[in-house]
Amino acid sequence: MQKKTGIDIINKVLEAVYAVDKDSLFIMSLMHQYEDRGFLTKKQLEGLFDKARKIEDIAPGWIATIEAMISKLPNRDRSPITKKHIPVVEDENTAVQLAAILSKYPQHKAVLLLQSTFQKEKQLSVTDKAALQKFYKLLVK
Repeated sequence: MQKKTGIDIINKVLEAVYAVDKDSLFIMSLMHQYEDRGFLTKKQLEGLFDKARKIEDIAPGWIATIEAMISKLPNRDRSPITKKHIPVVEDENTAVQLAAILSKYPQHKAVLLLQSTFQKEKQLSVTDKAALQKFYKLLVK
């Protein structure tokens, strides 16, 4: 583990809180974890911040620094991701148009691409439908 350079505000705040409340198991565990790992999690920093805020002897700049460190850390949201189930609507008109074009021109690359997209996703985007309509009007009608 690399040695930290500069002022270690977390360690200073831990020592200041520990000096006021030597019986606090929470602060002792934070001190041990900080010595072992070299960092504290966001929840641990929030707990330290709450304890330090109640002590008047701690410099307000240190408390502000801890608060800034907390705000920089990301929130870890453990809620499960819910997928929105979008019902697939079969578009028979598109299938008929694709089949009609490919019956006359089986090697048409653009229509083959549209057909593969349609088979995978069961629907086409608005621009793809417009292109299919254009091909249908030109090649079939």
